[in-house]
Amino acid sequence: MSRPEFIAPPEIYYGDTEARKYTQSTRIQQIQVDMTYRALELLNLPHDQPAFLLDIGCGSGLSGEILDEAGYHWVGVDIAPSMLEVALEREVEGDLFLQDIGQGFGFRPGSFDGAISISVLQWLLNAETSHPTSSPPHRLTRFFTTLHSALRNPSRAVFQFYPSSDDQIQLITSIAQKAGFGGGIVVDYPNSNKAKKVFLCLYVGGGGIQQVPQGLEGDEEVESTAKFERRRDRERQRANSGNRKSVKDRNWILKKKELYRKRGKEEVPRDSKYTGRKRRPVF
Repeated sequence: MSRPEFIAPPEIYYGDTEARKYTQSTRIQQIQVDMTYRALELLNLPHDQPAFLLDIGCGSGLSGEILDEAGYHWVGVDIAPSMLEVALEREVEGDLFLQDIGQGFGFRPGSFDGAISISVLQWLLNAETSHPTSSPPHRLTRFFTTLHSALRNPSRAVFQFYPSSDDQIQLITSIAQKAGFGGGIVVDYPNSNKAKKVFLCLYVGGGGIQQVPQGLEGDEEVESTAKFERRRDRERQRANSGNRKSVKDRNWILKKKELYRKRGKEEVPRDSKYTGRKRRPVF
């Protein structure tokens, strides 16, 4: 089966049908959870401190849910409108932006404490037209240069991606270094065809030369799979209790309505003294 990035650009490939199929697949859910946990481990953020993260290629918010559970605030960007629409329907907590990352970012310098990206970077390696500004080197340069500016000093960015050759890895790392990043490639389970995963772990500032973390060896993702199973149990318990994320009281409802207004959602009900008030049972 051909890889998606070889079939069509992401905003076309992930139409309404494919976006929902992707989000509902238990296999995809497990991959996203496993890779997000690992990316956070490589990000190595200080424990018990708030952080504002950028989720690059956030899709329908599967990785964002893990950021929520870890206690982080986040912003997600994605080029596929259908994916973002599914994320809105799922009421993810992060702010969402429709963005072609190959054109670069417009965030203020030092906006984020870190960035993660799951299964996205390889999409920048496929030129969509013959125009020079659409070439992979040009798009990667715009991407890494503006990302470097958007991250505070010091910080990290971690990308899980699927390179098709060593030449692609060399191209990506060389352009990232020219943009000002330090760091390099981390490979988990390098001797396993099934479990092998490639991460690009980049550093901004920090002083001195930071050592690139070691890849995982041995058994294939036993621990992260267990985390996924525990998370599914928690989601099942929430569904059974009819309580998605704590009690939906007045403050929760007002917060959600304000979030929808900021996102430009139409027909958000106006606030009143009745907002969030419990209704009397109808007999």
